[in-house]
Amino acid sequence: MSAHAVADIPRADDPARAPAGGVESVSPEEAIRRARAMASSGRENFHVLTSLVPRAMRDDFGAVYAFCRWADDLGDEYTGAGSVEAERERALDRLRWWRGELDACFAGEPRHWVFVALRPTIERCGLPREPFDCLIEAFEQDQRVTSYETWDQLVDYCTRSADPVGRLVLGVSGVEATPERARMSDAICTGLQLANFWQDVRSDLVERGRVYMPSGETGLRAQDLQEMALWGDDPAARVRFIRALRPLVERTRPLFAEGRALAEDVGPEVGPVIGVFRAAGVHVLDAVEGIGCTTLWRRPRVSKATRARLFVRAWLASRLGRRGR
Repeated sequence: MSAHAVADIPRADDPARAPAGGVESVSPEEAIRRARAMASSGRENFHVLTSLVPRAMRDDFGAVYAFCRWADDLGDEYTGAGSVEAERERALDRLRWWRGELDACFAGEPRHWVFVALRPTIERCGLPREPFDCLIEAFEQDQRVTSYETWDQLVDYCTRSADPVGRLVLGVSGVEATPERARMSDAICTGLQLANFWQDVRSDLVERGRVYMPSGETGLRAQDLQEMALWGDDPAARVRFIRALRPLVERTRPLFAEGRALAEDVGPEVGPVIGVFRAAGVHVLDAVEGIGCTTLWRRPRVSKATRARLFVRAWLASRLGRRGR
């Protein structure tokens, strides 16, 4: 079946239930509509699809985002029916199913609506399979590895969980991924992933049983954090946590500095998109520090005013860039 035909796909609107369910027929047009709606939703700190994304690229951006969002949810959406170990096995089963859907997509026979949307993007942009496989591997790793000892181990995880996204963005943007651009893209993506870890310490620990703060760097293991989370009014615990997290935040900032030139290098069409996400990552770090690095007890929020300000800055940069050409 080509990507231009109607696909029979498993009904799995709830990723935690995939691939169980009936069969759903979705046209390519409906698949693209769903992908764009998902990318325009408010699940992330910053919407993926905005007017900064050139109109001709929006279907492709939406399709790539839908793949990433679904793969992430397949690993994280638990049914609550069983032990943690059983839930992780179910997540691995779902991710194996997702890899099979990726196989079908690259064979030219997409079934799930995400891949019905994604197949034309793969063909149009000449996207390789490797970044998609790496993302699935990262979500599989989340089921097997729940804590990290060293910073290098964590950054290695980011090469699969975050960096492939940047490579895909360059691919759908028609930008040549030179070694220098790839290096800058990886730095931004790793920085974004780490910034998300530092703002989501509590939810990762409580909801997913994961600790991304490297214990060898902080001296804190999962059990320590669990105990500290219960005793939020303990000044000693707060000081200990703050002293552990603040150096990680400071160590993340240079990654955004390393990727600063990428937005200008790729030109005014795509540069603002990259620029706003880089700025968003820096803002998340600022927000974490703004609440005193106390994210074991509360999560910083990005206000609508801040989102608007960063968006306007990127939009103005795009206008000035185009006039300068």
